[in-house]
Amino acid sequence: MNPMINTQAVLAANNLGPVSAEIFLVIASCAILLIDMFQKEGKRTLTYVLSLLTLVGCAVITYGDFTAGHTTYTFYNMFVSDPMANLLKLFTYLAVGVTLVYSRQYAGERGMMSGNMGGEFYVLALFTMLGQMVMISGNNMLPIYLGLELMSLSLYALVAMRRDHAISTEASMKYFILGSLASGFMLYGISMIYGATGSLDLTTIANLVSSNAANHTILVFGLVFVVAGLAFKLGAVPFHMWVPDVYQGSPTAVTLLLGAAPKLASFAMMFRILAEGLPRLAIDWQQMLLALAVLSLVIGNLTAIAQTNLKRMLAYSTIAQLGFVLLGMMSGVTGPRDALNFANTATAYSASMYYTITYVLTTLGTFGIIMMLARSGHEAEELADFKGLAKRSPWYALVMTALMFSLAGVPPMMGFMAKWAVLDVVVGSGQLWLAIIAVAASLIGAFYYLRVVKVMWFDEVADASPISTPLDMRVVLSLNGLLVVILGVLPGPLLAACLSAMSATLKF
Repeated sequence: MNPMINTQAVLAANNLGPVSAEIFLVIASCAILLIDMFQKEGKRTLTYVLSLLTLVGCAVITYGDFTAGHTTYTFYNMFVSDPMANLLKLFTYLAVGVTLVYSRQYAGERGMMSGNMGGEFYVLALFTMLGQMVMISGNNMLPIYLGLELMSLSLYALVAMRRDHAISTEASMKYFILGSLASGFMLYGISMIYGATGSLDLTTIANLVSSNAANHTILVFGLVFVVAGLAFKLGAVPFHMWVPDVYQGSPTAVTLLLGAAPKLASFAMMFRILAEGLPRLAIDWQQMLLALAVLSLVIGNLTAIAQTNLKRMLAYSTIAQLGFVLLGMMSGVTGPRDALNFANTATAYSASMYYTITYVLTTLGTFGIIMMLARSGHEAEELADFKGLAKRSPWYALVMTALMFSLAGVPPMMGFMAKWAVLDVVVGSGQLWLAIIAVAASLIGAFYYLRVVKVMWFDEVADASPISTPLDMRVVLSLNGLLVVILGVLPGPLLAACLSAMSATLKF
């Protein structure tokens, strides 16, 4: 171990400053749970407001750390507050907050706010976010895994929240069983890495691997299981079988909790373990990510074409979009094993990070539109439910069009700039053939995205009932759509923030 790193870790062992946002979140979540017990039956307005205020409080704390730009370790080097972690946490707060706004009416109409513990939807959402924050800031495989399980256990409960709904219960069981299998893969891989290095600390592991002090064969075997576990959690092909079933079977509000903010934490977990903990094994894990990326791009886009259920289509879309994230991650290190080149590492990983943020912002709006069109006793998740939306509500049809264009990568939407950033680093790493595959897969994907646009603008109205939406949801949904367009026209600030955060975070 590097003695300087160890000294800093000991000195910061009792420093609670880096974890102040997490501590605030735990206290606030417990307080909300107690306060909610004394609320009357209804929409849980107080619980909703307190949950949003909690997110604002966390954002204020984290923004202060982000603007300071420092990297601080605590709990004996197990937890780190660095620019990348703080930036991802800020977008996590945004994603969870927007999800709660979109979900309020939907969850209330489906009885998810009734009963003595009706506010558990909000509290479980906050504990899901707590797990994500721990994953994002973990500098040791133990807290990363604990954060992953805290997030996953909360999501298992949320998926099954409609206890009288057979499809949701089935989805929860599938998610729980396959999620447990993924956790087993990860734990086995982590144990092998521990056996090869004698440590779970990512900095220590990186130092030992760099000095050739660890058994390479055991490390690679452990790496295979860790990457398989990561692929399960990310939903990459061929470990994607749970994604469409869980997306479709979950209440749409829970699907959004599952499909948006956790992607930021999953990216951070992949970055921490692979890029920070095992950079000298990049040649090995980049080959694994290459296979996962190509399979996800091709199979995700081809299978999405056959879907008429919009949630299921977006699930396969998620799988395909993940392929671009993996392309960025596998383009950061070039050269032979004995002469690795890390010159473009920060650019490649920041492009992958930017793509993840882009996907999350777009997904929020897409599922927001689905929940807006849903009403009591009816789920607006079939493609036919969007027929003639332009005649019912031209503005929200325009918002949905912008979101579909962004997912398809049509300029000048945010999604186009994200794809361009990833393709640029892929070509820069000397893998032009891979960029061609990605572009071809995106052209296939454009078909099912544009099909939604066609149905909204050119088909006859299937449901002429008025759209009743709360004011807060209408405002946030409109801002969500505008943000996707504005960040596509002016991508510079966010791209620069991602690159700056990644450059400051990388230790090599």
